[in-house]
Amino acid sequence: MNGKVSVVINTLNEEQNVERAIKSVKWADEVVVCDMHSEDRTVDIAKKLGAKVVYHEKTNYVEPARNFAVSKATGDWILVLDADEEIPSTLASKLKEITEDNSVDFVEIPRKNIIFKKQVRASFWWPDYHPRFYKKGSVTWKNEIHTKPETKGSKLTLSADESLAIIHYHYQSVSQFIERLNRYTTIQANELVEAGYMFQWSDLITKPLSEFMGRFFANRGFEDGLHGLVLSLLQAFSFLVVYLKVWEADGFKEEKINLSQLKEVSKQGGKEIDYWFKYVNLSKNPVKKLFQKIGNKVSL
Repeated sequence: MNGKVSVVINTLNEEQNVERAIKSVKWADEVVVCDMHSEDRTVDIAKKLGAKVVYHEKTNYVEPARNFAVSKATGDWILVLDADEEIPSTLASKLKEITEDNSVDFVEIPRKNIIFKKQVRASFWWPDYHPRFYKKGSVTWKNEIHTKPETKGSKLTLSADESLAIIHYHYQSVSQFIERLNRYTTIQANELVEAGYMFQWSDLITKPLSEFMGRFFANRGFEDGLHGLVLSLLQAFSFLVVYLKVWEADGFKEEKINLSQLKEVSKQGGKEIDYWFKYVNLSKNPVKKLFQKIGNKVSL
């Protein structure tokens, strides 16, 4: 194999996941666990499995600690893995081939997201590409939450084949989703305020509605059945919470509601629902009747 491979895993209280992640990359030359001072057995498990453990101050999300963790790795190639992910043997073999060939600088890998005990495919969840394998220095992680890293050099994008995908055991419970939602929406609201966004009450309706329409209809979330509906609703709810937290940051400033404007916003929402039911084939989807009823009521 041409070049040493280091796997970098950032952790915070991941005793339920970290063993699976580390065992899936035992083929690598080095595993670096960058821990944010976990209060559970994460570090003990990592050390027992032979990982090199370094520490980073606790942050509310992983991005600020990514580059630090990578800086502690000694490999020529870096594989970035989250604690709730694992690498199947077929993908491991492919990554080894890439290092032997040594003709690319970074690799975009598909990710298989398991949410609420089911693989979710529609609405951006598959193939969910990420540049996770690269020659050291070819990928730089940004500090902003959920942003794509900067890349340089030649790229290889693996085919959207589940055997070549990172397995991501994403949200395992509704409580877990809401706990993360609370943290992430605070960060996103602060970013909006810092960018100069001025709160408008109508955004409490239009932003969540737009997010739901985009995920459930435009990107065919309905193809994932009840899982697709639930995730589309939860993502829409997260947008509502973001704008509510912006309002909170503005001191819960009182603002009169123009009922005519509210009616117009609601009517527009109904038109959008009607549009999607006319142009998207939902004939085999069990939630079609429910949303037809909602669409009919809102468009009145």
